[in-house]
Amino acid sequence: MSFQSILGNFALILFVLTIGTGIVWFLDMFVLSKQRRAAADKALAELDARQARLASDGIKIDEVDRAELEAKILRQPVWVEYSGSFFPVIALVFFLRSFLYEPFKIPSSSMLPTLYVGDLILVNKFEYGIRLPVINKKVIELNNPKRGDVMVFKYPVDPTVDYIKRVVGVPGDKVVYHNKRLLINGQPLSYQTMPDFLDEEHLNYSRQLTENLNGVSHRILNDDRAPAFVNDPFNFPKRENCSYDNEGFSCVVPEGHYFMMGDNRDNSLDSRYWGFVPDQNIVGKAFFIWMNLGNIKRIGSFH
Repeated sequence: MSFQSILGNFALILFVLTIGTGIVWFLDMFVLSKQRRAAADKALAELDARQARLASDGIKIDEVDRAELEAKILRQPVWVEYSGSFFPVIALVFFLRSFLYEPFKIPSSSMLPTLYVGDLILVNKFEYGIRLPVINKKVIELNNPKRGDVMVFKYPVDPTVDYIKRVVGVPGDKVVYHNKRLLINGQPLSYQTMPDFLDEEHLNYSRQLTENLNGVSHRILNDDRAPAFVNDPFNFPKRENCSYDNEGFSCVVPEGHYFMMGDNRDNSLDSRYWGFVPDQNIVGKAFFIWMNLGNIKRIGSFH
């Protein structure tokens, strides 16, 4: 793993910080604090003995603040104090984002009109099973992704990058995209025309339709200027499961993999180009927009 990829892996950085601050916290709790306590007790005992000798000799006793001396000796070193203070917070954040919910920011328009650039979303990390952080290995089976889910996953071409798309095909499905319409296992999806969608970022209109996928009704966009065929697909694993022609493509989803597409169909780099998403790349199910600094009306759940 390169240094640059380590810097880009926030989960790994958070894990290292949790372990590092945790070691310092436990070391101080069970070793260093006891050493400071013993040193304080010894210093106070020596002070009391000295004061007693002075008093017995009729010498004026030094005015020493015992509480101040004790506090000074018991005070944590700065590096211990900061590590101990940060550990509970870092550990809590690490637990929450590793096993419960993780925030993400939408960086592109590939999921328009469902998700906008700048949407800050929450991803359910346990919906598809409990996974060990950093290595992303599933240890407890729960639910499997379903057609229509909006899912975050590690980009198969570069697993240090997170992608978000909609699940179109699950293991065993035959996914056909013909003239910009989907057929799943030979059954065409239903579509309903809607008013054209204005992309305010690029100031252009796109054809907008409602697509019903596995009972999940959601909006998609088509660009009439874009061709239906897939231009220059990658040489991805299991490429033999797919065939391409001038009107689209056909793919059979292999076991343990998923076929993903963006809702902005003609402006999305997805499974049509780089192939299937293996189960081990799954991060979680996206389900809620918790903030958009440019438009607070975006806050809420989505399909």
